[in-house]
Amino acid sequence: MPYVSQWKFARISARKARLLTDLIRNKPVGEALDALKFNKKRGAIMVAKVLKSAIANADVKEADVEELYVSRSFCNDGPIMKRFQPKDRGKSFSIFKRMCHITIEVEEGKPPMSKAKRKQLEIRRERLQKKGSKKTSGEKPATVATPLSGVEEKTEAKG
Repeated sequence: MPYVSQWKFARISARKARLLTDLIRNKPVGEALDALKFNKKRGAIMVAKVLKSAIANADVKEADVEELYVSRSFCNDGPIMKRFQPKDRGKSFSIFKRMCHITIEVEEGKPPMSKAKRKQLEIRRERLQKKGSKKTSGEKPATVATPLSGVEEKTEAKG
C-alpha cells in the first residue's frame, strides 16, 4: 500500500527539484535520506521534508518503517509569479518566480531492480560460472601457500 506526501506550491523551480526526486527514486528510505542530507543543493531540504512526511504517514498507518522504499517521486510545474524589474529608458524586464509540486510515494518491500541492473547481474553470474568451470577443468599447476614457511609449492591440480 503506497503512502503519499506532497508539498504544493514549493518555491523552487521544478527543474531543480526534479534532479533530487530522480536521485532518491527506488531507494530505501534510509539511503534516500542520507543522499539528501549530504547533498549541497537548496532543494534537498525541501525534498527531505516531503520524504520525512511520507515516512510519518506510513508510521501512523502502522507500516514497518525499516522496510520502506521510495516507489515514486516526481515534481510537477506549479504556477508562476510574474514580476517586473524596471530598466533604463522606460523599459522593464520580466522575472518569473517559479513554483512546483513535489510528490513522494513510499511502499513496503524491496525496491524493484531495473532492467540494466538485472542484465549486469546476469553477466556477472555468467563470468563467475565460467571462471569456476576453468579452475576445475584446467590442468595447470596450482600454487599453494603454507602458513608457516611462507614458501609457495607447486602441486598438480586434481580433478
